[in-house]
Amino acid sequence: MASFIIEGGHKLQGSITPQGAKNEVLQEICATLLTDEEVTIENIPDIADVNNLIQQLMNMGVAVSKNGPGCYTFQARNINLDYLESDEYIEGCAQLRGSVMFIGPLLARFGRATLSTPGGDKIGRRRVDTHLLGLQKLGASFHHIEEKGIYCIEAKKLKGCYMLLDEASVTGTANIIMAAALAEGTTTIYNAACEPYIQQLCRMLCKMGARISGIASNLITIEGVVSLGGCRHRALPDMIEVGSFIGMAAMTQSEITIKDVSFGNLGIIPESFRRLGVYFEQQGDDIFIPAQEHYEIESFLDGSIMSISDAPWPGLTPDLLSVLLVTAIQAKGSVLIHQKMFESRLFFVDKLIDMGAQILLCDPHRAVVIGHDRQFKLRPRSMSSPDIRAGIALLIAAMSAEGQSRIDNIDQIDRGYQNLEQRLNQIGAKITRS
Repeated sequence: MASFIIEGGHKLQGSITPQGAKNEVLQEICATLLTDEEVTIENIPDIADVNNLIQQLMNMGVAVSKNGPGCYTFQARNINLDYLESDEYIEGCAQLRGSVMFIGPLLARFGRATLSTPGGDKIGRRRVDTHLLGLQKLGASFHHIEEKGIYCIEAKKLKGCYMLLDEASVTGTANIIMAAALAEGTTTIYNAACEPYIQQLCRMLCKMGARISGIASNLITIEGVVSLGGCRHRALPDMIEVGSFIGMAAMTQSEITIKDVSFGNLGIIPESFRRLGVYFEQQGDDIFIPAQEHYEIESFLDGSIMSISDAPWPGLTPDLLSVLLVTAIQAKGSVLIHQKMFESRLFFVDKLIDMGAQILLCDPHRAVVIGHDRQFKLRPRSMSSPDIRAGIALLIAAMSAEGQSRIDNIDQIDRGYQNLEQRLNQIGAKITRS
């Protein structure tokens, strides 16, 4: 199991470019199953979750060619449907949360799919009801084989319909959109997720010949077509990485420029950091963050303590709450971090408390951070990364601490961040992999 050794206290200087958006690319790679023509996707990050998903496609018969850094062409012409019921396929999907988005395209094109209990971060209950209920409304039937931990899903013909989703699930919305693209008739999805990643998926499908309206809203209409063709598409930069770098610069008092961030697709993320007092400038499509000795958390207009919580888009993505929490440690003032969507994502704060952070964990969903205002430096510690986002938060804390820290289980961080230590070391960090 790999580890990071971090020598804290070093300031960063220079520019860094975010990788392609992991959560967008996972959807779009699955969408290549909807056609037998070539689909080329650019700006694919070289990270474990994406590479494992590509390997699963290759195992089922998709021809995959790498055209250059981050650019792949997929052609799903000869799919081995028997492989979808093999132990190898089921075990592979169980290790990868993104594999749940195979079922919409496979069902739409081939009339059958197998879903194992998907893996991913251990951050609480992440149900698949929205996926299955949405596909069921399109005409699919499924049964659960409990001893194998799988769902077998079948549909002779999918037919469009109106549906109101029980939750604005991003992957659930993606699965239903992909299935509806080849369904007979019109599908209307209300309470659909509308994150930029969903918007990008819809735009890519439209390039392939899909008919989708209501993009960027929570009411999406899909007119089914008989078949889809190939296309070329470029993924957005990863908004979670952009936010991670903003928090990193603030905590380490660094001056950096984050290049090519697609600022218009960051939503409320910049404002969330501003609420913590972090100053930055938008320079074209770049973000410039000057070195800041102090930053002060805002209060609400009535003087009450600031509260930052996650919510479906255009609310704040839950993937950045860990970074915002750690950024608040050296701010002046206090803030309540309210993680509504996952009940286990705040359990890493005990490691920050061991480093000297003043944090009150109220319950599995809420934590109050009382900022140090640089009066105290964090202490170095040895710790382990429980999930991707907690891992990057612990790394930021270690980079701001005085002395040498160690983070084990960095395979979790590798699932979401590409060549992270090399890129950070190029701008002044001192991180080694062991």
